[in-house]
Amino acid sequence: MKWGRKSKLRLARIAAIKAGVYAHRDRRNNKRNFRRLWQVRINAAVRPHGTTYSKFIHELSTKGIIVDRKILALLAKDYPAAFEGIVKQVMATK
Repeated sequence: MKWGRKSKLRLARIAAIKAGVYAHRDRRNNKRNFRRLWQVRINAAVRPHGTTYSKFIHELSTKGIIVDRKILALLAKDYPAAFEGIVKQVMATK
């Protein structure tokens, strides 16, 4: 039988290099995908309060409240009462 990448040293070496390249690329893409997910969750949580994601993030930065998107998305998903408190505090004196 004729096998390819798993039995031929030259092909196996190329496959290992390509696997490393793909792993490196996908580690970067993973960060991008999670940021997108957090943005969607935050946007879905602030819409019932009459604002949008971009306005909410802008108000957070102008008020000097430093909470990253990962934590905001976690609060929006698992602790909606705490997230609502943050939204009210940020959007109160607009």
